[in-house]
This record gives sequence, C-alpha cells and structure tokens, in this order.
Amino acid sequence: MLNTSSMPDLIFTVLFFFMIVTHMRKVTLKVQYQVPQGKELTRLTKKTAISYIHIGKPFMGLVPKSSSQQIQLNDKMVSVEEIAPYIAEERERMSPADLSNMTVSIKADKQTQMGVITDVKQQLRRANALRINYSATESP
Repeated sequence: MLNTSSMPDLIFTVLFFFMIVTHMRKVTLKVQYQVPQGKELTRLTKKTAISYIHIGKPFMGLVPKSSSQQIQLNDKMVSVEEIAPYIAEERERMSPADLSNMTVSIKADKQTQMGVITDVKQQLRRANALRINYSATESP
C-alpha cells in the first residue's frame, strides 16, 4: 500500500511555484520582427517604467496584408501621428516617481527603414519622451 497523504501538499507547492514564475503576456503582437544584433548592449533596470513600440511587418491574419512596416502600441495598430498622443496619455497615468524614469523601448525589425525610426523619434520628441531604448540581442 502506498501512502499518498502528502500528495496534495506537493501538488499545491508545484502549482504555487508555476503561478509565481510564469510571466503573463500583456500585449498580443500583431507585427513580426527580427531583432537586430549588437555587441555592446546593456539591460534596462527594473526600476524604469517602459512603454513598448513594436515596428515590423504585420502578421497575415491579424491585420490587412501590407508589405510596409506597421507600428503597434499595446494591442492597436497606429500611424506615426498617433504616437505622441498615446505617450501623452501614458505620461498622465504615471506617478511622478515613474515619470522621471520613463523609457520608451523601440522593438523594430532589423529591416525597418531608418525613415520610419526617425519619424517615430520625432513623435517621441513632441511628447517629451526623451529616454529611448532600442531592443537588440547579443551577437555571438
């Protein structure tokens, strides 16, 4: 006969572990991008408040097929002109402590034209979001 009296404790411990460790995705990506590679990269600290801008080609089923680059903020596809009002809304929601550490992270496909990046940066300047991070992976 096998004693299974401690089995519920073990199951709840494992369940609790996975609940703590699992990261829930907040945004459904509608664009596909391949992050560029770099050599001298630094990680952002957890103390910074981050807003993400995704730039890439749209997935086939989620948005109308387009060969051009699309910009995604949260779960919404936007034009370049909609970036400044979005960042202004984000700044209004933040506490003063988070506002001083606000960073905008641009996750762009490595094939994105520099003109698109420049237009996004101009909109961020208009919104007074001057701390910009470019996402990349470490090159081997």
